Formats: sequence, structure tokens, C-alpha cells
Amino acid sequence: MSQTLRKPEIIQIARREGKVTVEGLVEHFGVTPQTIRRDLTELADDGRLERVHGGAVLPSTTTNIGYSERRELNQAAKVDIGRACARFIPNDCSVFLNIGTTTEAVATELLHHEGLLVVTNNINIAVILSENHNVEVIVTGGHLRRSDGGLVGDLATQTIRQFRFDYAVIGCSALRHDGDILDFDVQEVGVSKTIIQQSQEVILAADSSKFGRKAPARIASMADVDRFITDRPLSDECRRFCESAGTKVHYA
Repeated sequence: MSQTLRKPEIIQIARREGKVTVEGLVEHFGVTPQTIRRDLTELADDGRLERVHGGAVLPSTTTNIGYSERRELNQAAKVDIGRACARFIPNDCSVFLNIGTTTEAVATELLHHEGLLVVTNNINIAVILSENHNVEVIVTGGHLRRSDGGLVGDLATQTIRQFRFDYAVIGCSALRHDGDILDFDVQEVGVSKTIIQQSQEVILAADSSKFGRKAPARIASMADVDRFITDRPLSDECRRFCESAGTKVHYA
């Protein structure tokens, strides 16, 4: 069966079953795993599916995919982004790291730094950085989001307002071509807005799976970000927006 015929059927299976797996589609179509992975990647690039570990799901505009699946998605790119991001953060400064699997990759790279004060609303990041005794870690209070170890709500926001950070590294769930930075959780968005207000330099760390994706809650504009670190070139529209806003774009 040609790719032109496979793709609509893959979408039909995803609608019927809620998810498709590479293994299942290989058996269904009698083609190689490489062929199915290419189909799923192209469908994801078109916004018709979202890649998850081992397969894909239908995209949602109101609910994010699961945390464990997000950790596996574009894992190598997140490591590269984390490494690139850490190069812009010097020793002996204050940093905020927010919720997200990409910011966790940044935290891992900061294990080599010294003299940092890191504030976070991400319990996973606090655990990662606890291995470095040269980094002081402060965890905000807040409502625990058990799905991913995030702390959100008014208490988290109140804690953040007590600081002025040299750097903030934030993630997002979606990035529109017009430069809008989006997320799914309204409470998390409120925290992210406060982080941006309280930081001297804001770094957005997001891999290309976020490009053109849909999410309902607006965090900010790329004009509110000083640096954007990602793994693939932006659309012409988004690139021009960043240039006009003075946002520096770096590719990991």
C-alpha cells in the first residue's frame, strides 16, 4: 500500500483506538518500522498526530500528552537543547527553572556549574540538582500536580515574587507561528508569567515538536523572551517575528 493510502488509514485507526503504535502498524500494513516511523513523523509535522514513545496519538487542544510520554519524545533534542542552554548560564548567579521535560534536561547540564541559586516549581529538577552540593536549591510551595511533579497556584506565584532572577529558563507546550507561547494549564501559565516578570534574562527552551502545536492558554509572546533555544529552524513567519522583537534564536 502506498503512503498516500496508508496515512488516512493510520488516522482512522488512531480515532478508533485513541493511539497507534509502530509495532501495531507494522503488523497491520506489512511494512518496515522505518516506513511507519516516517509516516508518523510526517503526520506529526502536518499537525494530524502527536508523536509519543512507540507511536502516536491524536492531537488535543485542551489536554497535554502524558508526562512519561513527553519525557521520551524528542529526547536527544532535549539533551542538546539543555546543553546549549547551560552554556548561556554562568556560575555564581540566580536561576529559575520551571516545569517541563526540557527544563529538566537543562538542570542535568547545570550539575557542572558552581555557585548557583536555583529556584524551581519542579520537584524533578530539585531532585536532579540535589546531586550538586555547589548549587543551592529552593523549591516553591504550591499545589502539587502529581502527573509531572509540578507546583502551581497562588503559593508558587507568591514565592516567585520574593525574588529577582538573573536568568529564567522556561518551557512551553506549544509555539504558534505568530510568536505566541502557549500551555495547557491555566495555573501553570500564571506562574510562568510571574517568572518572566521577575527575571533579568528569559530563555525559552523548546524542541521542534512544539512548533505549530495548539494549546488554549497564552503564556507570553516571543517578544517577552531574550533567547530561544531549539533544535530545528523556525517557520519564516516566526523567524521574522523573533528578528523584529530582538529575540536571539540559537539552534542546538
